[in-house]
Amino acid sequence: MKTVRIGSGSGFWGDTPGAPGQLARRGAVDYLVFDYLAEVTMSLLARARSRDPDLGYAVDFVDPVMKDILADVVANDIKVVSNAGGVNPEACRDALAKMAADAGVDIDIAVVTGDDLMPRLDELRDIDKSEMFSGAPFPDDVQSLNAYLGGRPIAEALGAGARVVITGKCADSAVTLGPLMHEFGWADDDHDRLAAGSLAGHILECGAQATGGNFTDWRLAADGWHDIGFPFVDCEPDGAFTVSKPEGTGGLVSRHTVGEQMLYELGDPANYVLPDVVCDFTGVALEEAGPDRVRVTGARGRAATPTYKANATCLDGYRATALFMIGGIDARLKGDAVADAILRRTRRLFRERGLADYRATDVEILGAEATYGPHARARETREVVVKIAAHHDSREAVEIFTREIAPAVTGMAPGVTGIFGGRPRVSPVARLHSFLIDKALVPAAVAVDGVTMDVPARIPPAPVPSASVARPASDPPADEGDTDLPIPSNPPEHSVLVPLAGLALARSGDKGDSANIGVIARHPDFVPILRARLTEDAVAAYFGHVLRGPVRRYELPGIQAFSFVLHEALGGGGVASLRMDPQAKAFAQMLLDIDIAVPEPLARARGLVA
Repeated sequence: MKTVRIGSGSGFWGDTPGAPGQLARRGAVDYLVFDYLAEVTMSLLARARSRDPDLGYAVDFVDPVMKDILADVVANDIKVVSNAGGVNPEACRDALAKMAADAGVDIDIAVVTGDDLMPRLDELRDIDKSEMFSGAPFPDDVQSLNAYLGGRPIAEALGAGARVVITGKCADSAVTLGPLMHEFGWADDDHDRLAAGSLAGHILECGAQATGGNFTDWRLAADGWHDIGFPFVDCEPDGAFTVSKPEGTGGLVSRHTVGEQMLYELGDPANYVLPDVVCDFTGVALEEAGPDRVRVTGARGRAATPTYKANATCLDGYRATALFMIGGIDARLKGDAVADAILRRTRRLFRERGLADYRATDVEILGAEATYGPHARARETREVVVKIAAHHDSREAVEIFTREIAPAVTGMAPGVTGIFGGRPRVSPVARLHSFLIDKALVPAAVAVDGVTMDVPARIPPAPVPSASVARPASDPPADEGDTDLPIPSNPPEHSVLVPLAGLALARSGDKGDSANIGVIARHPDFVPILRARLTEDAVAAYFGHVLRGPVRRYELPGIQAFSFVLHEALGGGGVASLRMDPQAKAFAQMLLDIDIAVPEPLARARGLVA
C-alpha cells in the first residue's frame, strides 16, 4: 500500500531553524511543510512590502531554512510546501530561485496567488464585509486583506511538476492536505478523506506541540527537549495516518500528546470549517501503534461551504508595554502603587497637552499570580515583575508613557529595578476583522515554469445538512467507562475534591478574542464526572475575571475529551490585547487547578487519594 510521509518543518514564523534539517536528513520524508502566517503577521508583512517592494514574505524561509536543506531536498527527492509567501509570494519565489542558482541548483518553484484581495478592494467595495463574529462594519484603514485558500491549488501546483510550492494565506492545514490530494488523487467530494488529511495537517501545523512540547505531563518529555523530534505523518490512501518523529530524537509521541494537539484551537469539533471540507472529529480514535507511533482514524467530513474566510488587518492606535522588577517586603503592594502612580501621572500630562485618555490600560503583578484573578495564592511574595501596558490613539501619548517608567526608580517605591529592555518600544496596534466572501469572487492561480493556470474554486451545489454527532451539554450521552457509580448533578455526600489535573490533561489556545481549552480524561471512568462537574457554568465562573462572553462546551467521545470555547476572553486577542497571555497559552494550566468532586470510592480505586 502506498503511503506518503509528510514532516512539519515549522510550527510558526520563528520556530527553530534546525527542525527542517532534522527531518530532511533523519526523517525519510517525502514532503516538508511549513506554516508561517499567523493572522496579524500579514499586517507586518504588508508594512514591510510598503517600505521595500522586494519584501513582504517570511525571509527566514529562504535563508537560513532552505539554504541549509537545499542539497538534502534535491538529493532525497523531497518536495516542499510553504505559506512563506505572505503578501508577496513572487518575491519569495525570486529570492529562493536566486539562492538556488547561486548554489548551482535548478529547482521548479510554483507560486499560488489569489488570496491577496488588497488590489481588488475597490472592486469588492459593495459586498457585505461585516465582521463575522461581532457584526462590526468594515474598517477604513486596511493594511492587509487576504482570503484563506485551501489545498486544491497546491495539489494543482504539484501536479504541474513543482518541487517547491509557495503560497500566500491559506488554511494552516492546507499545506498538508494539498500534497495528499495530489498523491492520492482525492476528489473534492471525497469528504471523509479530505477531513482526515486536514486532521493530519492540524496535527502537524504547530510543530513540536505534537511531540511533547506544550504538554500537560511535561516531565515525560522534558529530558529530550534539547533535541526534540519534529512530527511527521505516514498517510494512507483512505485517510488513516500514523504520527511519529525521527528515530533517536527527544520528546514523546503518545495518544495524549497527539490528542492534546488535536484539541488545540479546535472550537466545535463537529463543525470545523475549512476551505475544502467541513470536518467532524468527534469520532476520531487514537491508537498506540508502537513506541512513539500513534495511528489516527475516524475523521468524517461533509461538503465545503460556498464561502472563504477572509481577514483584514487595520491600524488601531499605538501601544507599549513596560516591565520592571520590584523586590523586598510588600512587593505586590508596592507594584500596585507604582503602576497606579505612573498611570495617574501620565494622565495628568495628557490633560496638560490636550490629549485624550488611554483607550485601555492593563496592569499585572507577575509573581503574585495576577493572571489567576481571585484564584491567586502567592500574594505575599517578596519579588514581583510589574507589567503595565497602555493603548492610545496617539503615538505622542504612548511616547509620554514610555518616558515615565524610569523615573519610578528614584521617585517612587523602594526596590524598583531591572527595567526590561530599557525604555519601552512604541508599536502600532493591528486589529483583525474577519468576514466571509463567496468563493466565486476569489479565483486562485498557479504559476510554474513560466506558465500560469487558473484554479477555480469548487463550490458545492447546495448546503449539506450537518451529520454532527456532537452532543450539547444539556443532552449527555450514556456514561462511559467501567464504573457503575452514579454521577448525580450535585456532588454526593461522600466525595472528595480532586484537582482537575488528576482527572485530565488539558491544552489551550486562541481563536481571535476567544480562548479554546481542550480537556482529555485520563481514564474512561472520569468522563461522566467531567461531564457532570466541568460544565459551561463552572468554567465560566472560574474564568469570570477575564471572561466577557459565554462559554460553550463540545464533546469528542472518540478520544474521551471535551472542547471549551470561552468567547471574548482575551481582551481583544493577539496584538490588540494588552494582557501577558493574549493567546490563552496558560488557560489550560489554570483550569487544571480547579477542584472536581469525585465519589470517594472511585477516587480511592483510581489512586486519586491516599
